[in-house]
Amino acid sequence: MAETRFPGFADPVLDAQAGFRAVLEAMSRPGRVRRVPAPPEVPPGLSPAAAAVLLALVDADTRLRIAAGAEAEAWVRFHCGCPVVAEGADFVLDPAAALLSLEAGTEEEPERGATLLLEVAALAEAPGWVLTGPGIRARHRLRVEGAPAGFLADWAASRARFPRGVDVILCAGDRIAALPRSVRIEEG
Repeated sequence: MAETRFPGFADPVLDAQAGFRAVLEAMSRPGRVRRVPAPPEVPPGLSPAAAAVLLALVDADTRLRIAAGAEAEAWVRFHCGCPVVAEGADFVLDPAAALLSLEAGTEEEPERGATLLLEVAALAEAPGWVLTGPGIRARHRLRVEGAPAGFLADWAASRARFPRGVDVILCAGDRIAALPRSVRIEEG
């Protein structure tokens, strides 16, 4: 197994539980920004939030596609023990990943759709995107800085496949916000 000079969580059990809870809350309340427990140090190519999500959710049974550099890949392999794959990933951390090319599940098993960890510059509950759908009372505003060009158009096309699709966890610093595949996003 690969080695790394970067530690995982300071308190592996409690921090993993807190990270899992933060992701669960973010998925149940789309667009709400949550802070995750960050590892003391992370390798280049990973934000503290992405590292925390990986430590909390990825294990030996989780196929991961990662394009964050050799140190980040070694860190994930060491701490999570997951297989790193080029296709058919359960979780994807790759800035070049096209939303519509990721695993979308099937009509019978939509839960097999991938989860994309998308590193962005900043997240805030402020004017920017308008989110509606399950888990949102009427609408919710989320400002995302650094989303890839064309993301909203790709999101709309992916959402049209519902119940199939891809869920997204936005990561910035030590904060996350989730976009389950059922959420509608508009500029505004």
